Amino acid sequence: MLLIEADRDALLKPLQAVTGVVERRHTLPILSNVLIERSENHLSFLATDLELQITTYTPCKEAQAGFSLTVSAKKLLDICRALPANTPIKLEGQDSRLQIKAGKSRFNLQTLPAADFPKITPTVDFKSTIRISQKLLKHCLNLVQFAMAQQDIRYYLNGLLLVVDSEGLKVVATDGHRLSLASAPLEGTHEPMEVILPRKAIIELVKLLGDNDDEVTIDLAQNQVKFAFADITLVSKVVDGKFPDFTRVIPADYQKVFLIPRVTLLQALQRAAILSNEKFRGVRLVLTQDNLSIICNNNEQEEAQEEVDISYEGGALDVGFNVTYLLDVLNNLESEQVSCAFGDANSSMLITIPGNVGFKYVVMPMRI
Repeated sequence: MLLIEADRDALLKPLQAVTGVVERRHTLPILSNVLIERSENHLSFLATDLELQITTYTPCKEAQAGFSLTVSAKKLLDICRALPANTPIKLEGQDSRLQIKAGKSRFNLQTLPAADFPKITPTVDFKSTIRISQKLLKHCLNLVQFAMAQQDIRYYLNGLLLVVDSEGLKVVATDGHRLSLASAPLEGTHEPMEVILPRKAIIELVKLLGDNDDEVTIDLAQNQVKFAFADITLVSKVVDGKFPDFTRVIPADYQKVFLIPRVTLLQALQRAAILSNEKFRGVRLVLTQDNLSIICNNNEQEEAQEEVDISYEGGALDVGFNVTYLLDVLNNLESEQVSCAFGDANSSMLITIPGNVGFKYVVMPMRI
């Protein structure tokens, strides 16, 4: 029985969108499958790991009987990738098999019943709905996602805080050593909400969002968030936990401040980091009048020192940081200049973008 006849790219694109969710090793074998469903006017591809679910929709031109089946997401994706572009593909169903025909190629894959596939049911009890452009949301997420923790015992740090309030949208990530915050204005008034989104949901969302002004609709509930844009719907469970009060971490009154070209600072740190301690990755920033010294040492008593001319009259300072945390933020910013602000030798460093009040990055000091 012929299920689908389509161009290779019409199948490849939606498969690529959903397959990032699929876990290779899972206790439920069906979760390594993608659910393909055909209704009168569209074809949908759905994948889930029970915490996160992505669905893509592809319009169908000709009317055809509906069907639903599940098949290995990775195998179907690999087959479509391996076929030449624009190859016509036929998917045919027979008993518990899916046959893929393309030119002189034939593939038979095992299917599992669609009725057994465990979907996440989107809640109807959304407390707040916001709309923002794909480009702006992606930009905000890129400014903070690198600061999320990885496999921290404080599980609520292995994700990103999304806040909707009277000022607009804020996204915040921290691993306890550094914190990144980005915000964007929203039109209209919205019900205040705070949710923690899991790390995997953020990584997949950033991959799927486009660099365009098309709209994303975000529906927020106490236990679930739904993102809908283009022909994609992403539903994620939220992390249950209390995110740290980020407002207390962000300094407001630092007096030792200088502006510096972002690329100049980035390249100087990259060079100095070559001779940093591989385990601790420490870097010393030494400020004197109109001069910044960047110093790294390692266990072999080797040393790298970079001198950068800056406009600075805030008094001498010698403070240490993890150089990786500084490189992360400078690599993810796009601004020509950055502003660096300090308190004393035991205080954090605040990095901001001149003219952009919506971005703040705080790094805790380290003893070197």
